[in-house]
Amino acid sequence: MKNTDLPRPLNLPVFPWDLLDPYRKKAAAVPGGAIDLSIGTPIDDCPDIAQSALQAAANTPGYPAVIGNSQLRQAMVSWARGRGITCLSEDACLPTVGSKELVANLGWQLGIGAGDKVLFPEIAYPTYDICARLAGAQGIPVSNDISTWPRDSALVWINTPANPTGWVASKQWLRDVVSWAREVGAVVASDECYAELTYEGAGPAPSLLQADVCGGSSENLLLVYSVSKESNLAGYRAAFVAGDPQLISALVAVRKHCGQMMPAPVQSALTQVLLDRSHVGEQVARYAWRRKVLAAALENAGLNIAKECQAGLYLWVFDPKDQSDKEKMGFDSGADWRLLDRFAQVGMIVAPESFYNSSPGSHVRVALCVSNQEIEKAAKRLATFA
Repeated sequence: MKNTDLPRPLNLPVFPWDLLDPYRKKAAAVPGGAIDLSIGTPIDDCPDIAQSALQAAANTPGYPAVIGNSQLRQAMVSWARGRGITCLSEDACLPTVGSKELVANLGWQLGIGAGDKVLFPEIAYPTYDICARLAGAQGIPVSNDISTWPRDSALVWINTPANPTGWVASKQWLRDVVSWAREVGAVVASDECYAELTYEGAGPAPSLLQADVCGGSSENLLLVYSVSKESNLAGYRAAFVAGDPQLISALVAVRKHCGQMMPAPVQSALTQVLLDRSHVGEQVARYAWRRKVLAAALENAGLNIAKECQAGLYLWVFDPKDQSDKEKMGFDSGADWRLLDRFAQVGMIVAPESFYNSSPGSHVRVALCVSNQEIEKAAKRLATFA
């Protein structure tokens, strides 16, 4: 290979959402246009407290610190206390430029590389796999049966509430993960970005770092959190990682060299939304209404929502006839894409299970991230679903 043979390909898959273009065109051709339920991007207003904080901090000409300012780190600790997390100190909290960049880069930033194993859920947000690929490590999808996990793994990603399935881990399962990881010497990174998007009075989902889960110690444990969804701040790129001080210190050292700093005005906005949580309840109520209306319409159309789908921003939907066929035939050939096409025929775009699962599947992910009016419009279209 010549020095000029650039760029050199990385071992990355096709960006999955590019594959939806034909279905977008089909949905757009329906009278009234397409309703896009494929992507979980917030559409409701940013909280006033975030906008005010961002504006007030606009005149910040100097470089911000990678570790974040003390007010933000204090707010992170305060937020954690409200979740029953007592093991965090200010030096164990690190702001990140959104959560996706942290998820993708965590492996190599911790020194994980060739020969290491990175575990992630078998049905999962695709970026956990990218984390392994960018580190040159072996990515291994695993079930929730911890006894089947390779014991020579370096990093384990867990996600609760899960994207796309809406599954919520129990405290006992999380305790078992902590016990297993400490026994084998693996790092656990828990993506809890949807933790407060729970419904019917369920309260926040259990956290890996809660005292009665981790034993009051953050050793070899990391919590990844984002306010993109609960506070409608995806455009701000405001998230953080917290946990084992040794791991956080290593991340800070690497990220200083990379210049990965959360802008100072965004730090101010994140501080405010972590301290004043009233807007979160208001946003959850919006999603709860959308979830109820859309779920009823889907079920009236003869579709089912998976039993484990209890939280988050998505409905994990399947046609029971496809499930029955899979059980009879022992395999499934493109059932998720066929279901996606049926949605496109009534002007709705959803995401197929194939985006999240390397094995054949029959589910589609239906996002709640459209206006109330669009939800009502989608419900009416489902009355003609065939």
